[in-house]
Amino acid sequence: MILIASKYIVPKGYIGITLYPFIIVRERQLMQHPVLLNHERIHLRQQAELLILPFYVWYVIEYLIRLLMYRNRKQAYRNIGFEREAYANESNPGYLKHRQFWNFLKFINT
Repeated sequence: MILIASKYIVPKGYIGITLYPFIIVRERQLMQHPVLLNHERIHLRQQAELLILPFYVWYVIEYLIRLLMYRNRKQAYRNIGFEREAYANESNPGYLKHRQFWNFLKFINT
């Protein structure tokens, strides 16, 4: 994991983004935010499991499908399986130690 602070890379309305192997946060003080970092580390694991590029393809396709379903960008984003797993477990610092391989699949249709 390589941690970077840059308000120019992180999209407006977000405080962090993961682009393997980087976690990029909007402001330097967020580099110490344990819940945010755990959320982004979950995304790093997801990206590694899918060999990086397929993760991004899947992410965009699922987002577009959810956007058609919900007709709301925020709701579509929050219902992407990868995001559902990360949000559900971001407050659990030990989650990645016990997480099963491809566990995000459990969050796609829930």
